[in-house]
Amino acid sequence: MQAALEEARLAAAEGEIPVGAVAVLGNRIIARTHNRREQAHDPCAHAEVLLLREAGAALGSWRLSGVDVYVTLEPCPMCAAALVHARIRTVVFGALDPKAGGVRSLFALCEDPRLNHRVEVISGICAESCSELLQQFFISLRETRPPDAS
Repeated sequence: MQAALEEARLAAAEGEIPVGAVAVLGNRIIARTHNRREQAHDPCAHAEVLLLREAGAALGSWRLSGVDVYVTLEPCPMCAAALVHARIRTVVFGALDPKAGGVRSLFALCEDPRLNHRVEVISGICAESCSELLQQFFISLRETRPPDAS
């Protein structure tokens, strides 16, 4: 999770919402990235989606069986579905996302028995550090945003 936090800090430094993710196979990080929606002008450039692309390229397969994903914020429904489709073994996340969480907060997509694959979910790892990073980012954003002209 420390490597995912490093990625989240990089995202914040680039003006992106600070979400970082790493993919681990065995004891080795095979991919690492962070949110890039603003840079890429892409609504799908969430850390998890980018991570799955990198991990797939590293392994030469879209089937990422045996891969564990560490992410600083609970994946949204889009990312949770992508984790299922990629056959991820386990997703470990830090902070809950009560407004958009697709793994525990609003939905439980990774563990839905109606789907053809289930992803083990471990939540709350380094939750305080992950939450604090997000909170500080949004505080800073509000402080630097010009006042509303209306």
